[in-house]
Amino acid sequence: MPIPPISRRRVLRGAAALATSSVAAPFIRTRPIRDRLKLAAIGVANRGAANVDGVLSQDVAVMCDVDSRMLERGLAQVEAAGQKRPKTYVDWRELLDQEKDLAGVVISTPDHLHAPIARAALRRKIAVYCEKPLSRTVEEAQQLQDLAKSSGVATQMGTQIHATNNYRRVVEAIRAGAIGDVHTVHVVCRKSWSNGKFSEPKPAPAYLDWDLWLGPTPERPYCGGVHPANWRRFWAFGTGTVGDMACHWVDLVHWALDLKTPVAIEVEGPAVDPVGTPEWMHVKWSHAAEGARKAVDVHWWDGGSAPELAPPGDSHVFLGTKGRIVSNYSSMKVELDGADATWEAPAPSIANSPGHYVEWLDAIEKGTPSSPLCSFDYSGPLTQTVLLATVAYRAGGQARWDAGAGSFDVDPKLLGSEDRPGWDV
Repeated sequence: MPIPPISRRRVLRGAAALATSSVAAPFIRTRPIRDRLKLAAIGVANRGAANVDGVLSQDVAVMCDVDSRMLERGLAQVEAAGQKRPKTYVDWRELLDQEKDLAGVVISTPDHLHAPIARAALRRKIAVYCEKPLSRTVEEAQQLQDLAKSSGVATQMGTQIHATNNYRRVVEAIRAGAIGDVHTVHVVCRKSWSNGKFSEPKPAPAYLDWDLWLGPTPERPYCGGVHPANWRRFWAFGTGTVGDMACHWVDLVHWALDLKTPVAIEVEGPAVDPVGTPEWMHVKWSHAAEGARKAVDVHWWDGGSAPELAPPGDSHVFLGTKGRIVSNYSSMKVELDGADATWEAPAPSIANSPGHYVEWLDAIEKGTPSSPLCSFDYSGPLTQTVLLATVAYRAGGQARWDAGAGSFDVDPKLLGSEDRPGWDV
């Protein structure tokens, strides 16, 4: 199905290291087996293992992975939890065609497979939990947002930190005017996924179905250094550090300031490589004033680049007319201008999450598709904003909204990609 043209309104409406137990409460683990939701897990190792753990209160009845070693680990994980051995697939297309009674699917594959699998599930009206970023391209993120709305099923993107209490306290402080009008935010992530290089072709190992791993991307021979750990370093499969981590870190900024539509993106970084993602990036997303909120610039720094005002480690630095807030996943510090300035935290107003996975499972069971806080309606625009950084970088360093043309002033090919035949199912 062709992807429809992207309008301004459509395009921009808007950690793995964190233990699952700290963001997801148990979901009625004592419920009878007959009452559990039937789920499928596609991609079951590494992040997949954490996501499976998050839904083990339910019936993880089906598992799919193109790597037989990882599939065996996933099966052992489910059996160790006291469930029967799941049915297995290697090709997710066969899984979705043959399993007619699935309540939901958990997608933990490399980025280039997120959108094709999620599209197929949503078209079948199967609820979707998908790791971040929601997709590899801007067009795919918009398409998933639209499909989620039309399908009427529950969706959630894997930004587990959104469910933690510290993020809630930061949002409440910003919205209470703790530091006045926020005009600038710096987000620092010192991680670096970069410099992917394809090595000499060689036969694929017996445990891996390489063609299925490639999925919708162009056919290419197998080589080492891509699967399982390094695919984020390649434009063909991932989106570098910003694609990996900004959905976690910039999430807080979008939530606190209700950001949706950057009108311009500017990016600094090393020379563009056609194969590998950059060692570092400095991104500036410019957001126009909206309602009572003033215009705000959001800066992203990765790979060791950082402004002088940033503290050591990864952080957010919110700058306002009365002071600043410095935060990370687990802490917040309010620093006001003036020696006598004081601040008192407002009473908590954002309800605690029952758990990031529980939000999604509850929504399936209760038929409330909009209730998960990182549903595709929220995470679609967030993903688009994040991925527009890679678009601007590859387009020469900037992209601006052209109101007359109704699109960003970049090569449209950078906003999307064409699937190999047989993969848009």
